[in-house]
Amino acid sequence: MRLIRFIAASSSSTGQVRYGIVAGDALGDGEEAEIEELAANDPFAELVTGKSVAELERTGQRFGLGDVRLLAPVAGPSKIVGVGKNYAEHIKEFDSFTPVEPLLFLKPSTAIIGLGDPIILPRWSDKVDHEAELAVVIGKTAKNVGVNEALSYIVGYTVANDVSARDIQKKDGQWTRAKGFDTACPLGPWITIDPRLDPTDLLVTAKVNGDLKQSSSTAAMLNPVAELIAFISGVFTLLPGDVILTGTPAGVSQLHGGDTVEVSVAGVGALTNPVVGEG
Repeated sequence: MRLIRFIAASSSSTGQVRYGIVAGDALGDGEEAEIEELAANDPFAELVTGKSVAELERTGQRFGLGDVRLLAPVAGPSKIVGVGKNYAEHIKEFDSFTPVEPLLFLKPSTAIIGLGDPIILPRWSDKVDHEAELAVVIGKTAKNVGVNEALSYIVGYTVANDVSARDIQKKDGQWTRAKGFDTACPLGPWITIDPRLDPTDLLVTAKVNGDLKQSSSTAAMLNPVAELIAFISGVFTLLPGDVILTGTPAGVSQLHGGDTVEVSVAGVGALTNPVVGEG
């Protein structure tokens, strides 16, 4: 199943934000896929009580996928935890050091945008890159979690673009401004919830204007998902709805106004965003 956050297409852009479930495994029919609306205004708050997503109450109202506008599947997580330098080939393309432990940074929730929303290039940067990534969404409170149990704390997976102002990243020497500006965290189009999904071998790709730029498997991660959750939860508590960006493979490239960037993770989804200059 897939957990979505949406506005009915008949509503204005300020219409009621709802959560829903896209049932079934296949979305090949596109607009034929059916959404069951959830009663909870914040399903992640419900998950704290120990419920699973499948147990969340439905309103009984249904929509076609073509009748809604998808939003980023999480709105205000307590934190977005990024992991830098987690693919060896990406480290090589910048001739950089390999960290001994996972290299962490934070993005604010105000950086999040969803499917189709524009990535706005800030005036103060001359080089903004895309970074396709598998994103992990936490489903229950995690503190000092062991590697062997770490995957049980995941509610599902989504697709992320860790948009980065590369020149500012180098200039500042730390990454808050370079990776935390508004629109720097496209997420979506949904959270894929599938216990059969193996996060250790998923194809991650990025295309700019249809040209393939990044293509690698999560099998190439220096620190796999379970190890990341164990490490991060030893630093600070992870809460339901928190997002972990697991790092990007080689092939990042600069974005320009007028571009369209698509990042995807096999078995999870594809996320497309236009790129515009800041007006």
